[in-house]
Amino acid sequence: MAQQLDLLQLGNIVPTALHTEMEQSYLEYAMSVIVGRALPDVRDGLKPVHRRILYAMYELGLSPDRPYRKCARVVGDVLGKYHPHGDQSVYDALVRLVQDFSTRYPLLAGHGNFGSIDNDPPAAMRYTETRLAPVSFEAMLGQVGEETVDFTDNFDGSQQEPVVLPVQLPILLLNGSSGIAVGMATNMPPHNLGEVVDGLIAVIDRPEIEDEKLWKYIPAPDFPTGGEIVDLDGVRQAYKTGRGSIPMRGIVHLEVLQVGKKRKRDINALVITELPYQVNKAAWIEKIAALVNDGKIVGISDIRDESDRQGMRVVIELKRDAAPEAVLKVLYKKTALQSNFGAIMLSLVDNQPRQLSLKQILQEFLRFREETVTRQYRNELEHKESRRHSVAGLLLALNNIDSVIEILRNAPDGTTAKYQFQGELGLSEIQSDAILAMPMRRLTGLEKQKLEQEFEELDGDIGKLNVLLNDRHELLKALKKDLRSLKRKFSDPRRTRLPDTQPEPTKTQMPETTATEAGVSEVPKKKRRRAKKEAEPMLNLLPQRSETSHVAIAADGGIYWGNDDAGIVSEEAIFYKEAIGQQENLIVCTDQGKAYPVAIADLPYQEQRDKPQLAELLPDHAQRDNHQPITQFMLPENLEELDLLLLTAKGKIKRLAATELGSFTSRGLSLIKLKDKDSLQFAFFVQPGEDRVAIAVSSGRVLHLPISQSEIPVQGRTSQGNQALKLRFNEKIVGCESLQQGEEIFLLSEEGYGKRLEANSLRLGRRGDMGNHVMRFESKTDLLLTMFIPDTETQLWLKDSKDQVELMGLDKFPAASKDSSGRRFFKFTKGDRLVTAHLAHESSQ
Repeated sequence: MAQQLDLLQLGNIVPTALHTEMEQSYLEYAMSVIVGRALPDVRDGLKPVHRRILYAMYELGLSPDRPYRKCARVVGDVLGKYHPHGDQSVYDALVRLVQDFSTRYPLLAGHGNFGSIDNDPPAAMRYTETRLAPVSFEAMLGQVGEETVDFTDNFDGSQQEPVVLPVQLPILLLNGSSGIAVGMATNMPPHNLGEVVDGLIAVIDRPEIEDEKLWKYIPAPDFPTGGEIVDLDGVRQAYKTGRGSIPMRGIVHLEVLQVGKKRKRDINALVITELPYQVNKAAWIEKIAALVNDGKIVGISDIRDESDRQGMRVVIELKRDAAPEAVLKVLYKKTALQSNFGAIMLSLVDNQPRQLSLKQILQEFLRFREETVTRQYRNELEHKESRRHSVAGLLLALNNIDSVIEILRNAPDGTTAKYQFQGELGLSEIQSDAILAMPMRRLTGLEKQKLEQEFEELDGDIGKLNVLLNDRHELLKALKKDLRSLKRKFSDPRRTRLPDTQPEPTKTQMPETTATEAGVSEVPKKKRRRAKKEAEPMLNLLPQRSETSHVAIAADGGIYWGNDDAGIVSEEAIFYKEAIGQQENLIVCTDQGKAYPVAIADLPYQEQRDKPQLAELLPDHAQRDNHQPITQFMLPENLEELDLLLLTAKGKIKRLAATELGSFTSRGLSLIKLKDKDSLQFAFFVQPGEDRVAIAVSSGRVLHLPISQSEIPVQGRTSQGNQALKLRFNEKIVGCESLQQGEEIFLLSEEGYGKRLEANSLRLGRRGDMGNHVMRFESKTDLLLTMFIPDTETQLWLKDSKDQVELMGLDKFPAASKDSSGRRFFKFTKGDRLVTAHLAHESSQ
């Protein structure tokens, strides 16, 4: 029998006061929880478990372009290599990185059931699959390595793991963080990527920027579930001190519903489309039902959840005598429809918990980012200098090839040859090894030319790296360039509305702004959608251009240019008019995916009788191939800030950097690669990170997409884009427009029904979604004809199947809900319908 160890022998017992031992042990436990589990690091914004999940997936090669992998495999790697805790805790952390309603910018992409806003549990890890999202792969793990960040041993010393990830964006602000440590907690709100990047650049340019000026760039948090912030006092307090209470509300509007089978009657209903962040929708509905049953809320007759994959929609039907404002006020007071987000901006700085202001968080991130970039550039410089040294030795050997061959022929072994290279040719040991490893093909003249070219490129790169490392101003310029590039790829529109940008009526959406059949007195003014230039006269054209010079396409399709003072806008109905400015060419996009320049000088003047069709002004080869123009525009000055959005008839969508349009030839410029008898149908400029796009289908549905790198990535001119939506049998795309906050879309059916609809009512979807049903047709044969957003136009030019033309003012379109058919403007005989609709600027009276 084995002899037992006597651990209580004399000399092994250390007398310690109980309170001293408790203080020391509890402090060690508390610091372990604070540093190793509960609080994020201010540098990469991650807790250890999230950092280890991302790094383990990076090691597994789960990049965005690779297939999904089972979550069980990922969890197993994390547990076995880096995080020896419970598997369920790791999986729960992984799930939150996938959920778009929990994380503002999900760091992982998921395939399968990852839970819902109703607090439904995700499927077991053996069923779900995951991979890295583009933002985490590129902006967090793209530069990971010992040359950029420090590594440390894992729990058993068998692996190395990064102490912090070399993130290029402040993830702590973008996705926020929450955690309860010992004696302290953090609750960081998420923010909008574009706004945070603008704030970072402002801090770089003006390190002593005042808080109030910084808040103009980052006005408030941006929660993934949308909603609205009631007032900004709590935000300002949190940004200034690191702690504050932010009041939030859901988005509610009033709809008039028709109920009853035979005798339909109108009732008011409160419709909730967005809830405050972290509110459980199912529990919130149960809470309302309980309050109604207890008599604490009166005026509600029914509540139902109509949410689907397209978005949230909770309908609260009101009794006939109930005042919507009063019911809404009670809902705000007694339910989580209005709740507070308690911001505690606490994070680890040098492994110590600190409560930071917004400016301090940005400064700490920039300090870390500058250190990371410096380490990266130093490592690149060492590698390039080493390679240049080797290439210089190879070139020296080629220039003295006879001596090299003579040494190699007479040397008894490689070591002797290496020493002779060093002694006779003055080469270093590294250069000598490179010569000995050089294959015979490197002796050719072409290979020598390649080496000379490589040496020149290395010399130029080394010069640039030395400038970056020795001039902090240049280093910061490069850092700002990287930030702008990431903003362009991954930014998206703000989801949470602010009190100073929210239109006053939409907070409660009372009856005067709801879905009714009443007309409106005027068309709301819209922000101009085309980039304009200040028009200046050009002396090389006759008649001479003026500040009122325009290119116009008339109702009969003829194109010409002229001046407003010469009557260009009063001759006939015009459905296209652009400011010429100093432009020499009109850019014409055709259905075959190409763009051609048409010289302004080749266009007829207003007073000339012969006004050709636009297709007749295209190059001869384009006319032979039957290219048909789909749109035309002048090139804006701020090309670097814009993208060209392209959509084909079969639903392929892509974003092309507008800078690709910088140079044209008579052969034209390819915009998109088309396949399977597809054709380009829409092309227009968008501002990434601010605009959204709406795509309308003839069946009456509209797909609402964010213009982001994940949904509509920037691609080259030879790519064919991605599938935006799948068209069902006999469906066709009838409209595509870029949307901005607060705009309205106008809808018109083939049988003459029209209405206007708030863009905010469209649920934001993803590529491949079915979209929103926005038009209820009174007839089974009716279809959506067009969807448009007016700019400066005031009327619509229409043509029916009998070739009859009519002009209609846009003020006749009533505001209506998605479930309404709108107002009927025309009554056709059987078989007749509208076939063409164009926005018209003005017409003769």
